Amino acid sequence: MSLRGFGRPPAYYFIWILPRNLFSRLCGHIADFRAPNFLLEPLIKLFSRIYGVNLEESEKKVSEFSSFNEFFTRRLNKDARPIDQEKNSLLSPVDGFIGEFGTINNGKLIQAKGLEYRIYDLLNDKNRTKIYDGGNFITIYLAPQNYHRIHSMVSGEVREFSYIPGDLWTVSPLGLHHVNNLFARNERLTTYINYEKGECAIVKVGATVVGRIRVNYNNQISNIKGSLSKKIVLENPYNLKKGQEIGMFELGSTVICLFPPKQIEFYELNVGERILYGQSIGKLD
Repeated sequence: MSLRGFGRPPAYYFIWILPRNLFSRLCGHIADFRAPNFLLEPLIKLFSRIYGVNLEESEKKVSEFSSFNEFFTRRLNKDARPIDQEKNSLLSPVDGFIGEFGTINNGKLIQAKGLEYRIYDLLNDKNRTKIYDGGNFITIYLAPQNYHRIHSMVSGEVREFSYIPGDLWTVSPLGLHHVNNLFARNERLTTYINYEKGECAIVKVGATVVGRIRVNYNNQISNIKGSLSKKIVLENPYNLKKGQEIGMFELGSTVICLFPPKQIEFYELNVGERILYGQSIGKLD
């Protein structure tokens, strides 16, 4: 349903007038609040029932969490996500649902059916626009019920990352289908991984309600008032094993994985398909 004369759903206009960044920071502070167990435990159980969270996979019991944020960023039991050990396997870095995937054609990626955006706008890097053009991408959406930690698709090392502040539109279907250039408008933190085939990238996209994005190899945090764009070269490269954790969302959002031409080949995948961290989604060429 859309508002007569406006052409978009009412929820779009509500989010449009919402102070999205401020609201998301507020949500982050609320999620950090250390509530007494007799209040927090039933809230977590209610949230889990509504969204279908599998609490049996959690490393901690519900009674052991001291805040909603601890629950959102929960670690899983060691056996919950087997890591594909095939030498040339390409792993899913997160639990989530496939938004889009395919080839980067003429510097453009698919946001949703009928909507494209430029890789230059996503990365804000001319050299890397050339490097990744003609390569492959996959967009994975993390829903509220998903495990929110992010892992490496390959073994390698982080030598550089970039942070670009921006808007915080929702990355739900409402945003995907009604906000042009969504992923290049929202704030994003991009990790560049050097590995045996060259370089690949994992772009972590902020969204409405996401309190923060964090990474393990630096103290950079997203959604800080007054932050400026930056590209950081690490003094000491951060070594990664395939499947190793590299960061987290404090509530779900979206990752976009990028590969230059002739590096990888995806297996048969489907838009909307559920995938799990550690699952093989393709192979290295």
